[in-house]
Amino acid sequence: MARLKNKYQDDVIPAMMKEFGYKNVMQVPRLEKITLNVGLGEATQNIKVIDSAVAEIAVITGQKPVVTRAKKAIANFKLREGVPIGCMVTLRGDRMYEFLDRLIHVALPRVRDFKGISDRSFDGRGNYSLGLREQVIFPEIQSDKVEKPRGMTVSITTTSKTDQEGRALLKFMGMPFASSSIRENAIGQEMPAN
Repeated sequence: MARLKNKYQDDVIPAMMKEFGYKNVMQVPRLEKITLNVGLGEATQNIKVIDSAVAEIAVITGQKPVVTRAKKAIANFKLREGVPIGCMVTLRGDRMYEFLDRLIHVALPRVRDFKGISDRSFDGRGNYSLGLREQVIFPEIQSDKVEKPRGMTVSITTTSKTDQEGRALLKFMGMPFASSSIRENAIGQEMPAN
């Protein structure tokens, strides 16, 4: 069983029940799936870009991604319907927990000048999306073999009803959210004196 799944069952469920006053274990929100999506606009000019992106995502997640195709033609972007323009993978079960564990404890700390992630990217229903600028933060990717840094979107879907529940679930699981004082400083407001 994945380490993060054990932590969820042993630590997160009791903590969430205490904080939100759930009467039943089944009321506690849980992770449903994690979706990784890579958009490749340059694939309209160079189709080989898709192959390298698919290989990198497969190495990162341990699961073969699906190639996404354009739904309609857009002349301004030189895009025809059905042309491959990205790839995505949906993780569930143990693979999902193992990926989230590696994301929290290995990949995110490798981001340059990392001070935590924003806690404002919730969708209103407790689901969280996170944008990553490059794939080399994952230790599985060998940086000397990377042709070009590619960003990706990581969407974490939970069974939470509200953002507050989703935020608490991810915080108890170890998601490194930035503190509000750091965020205010980044916006340009004065930081409180210690």
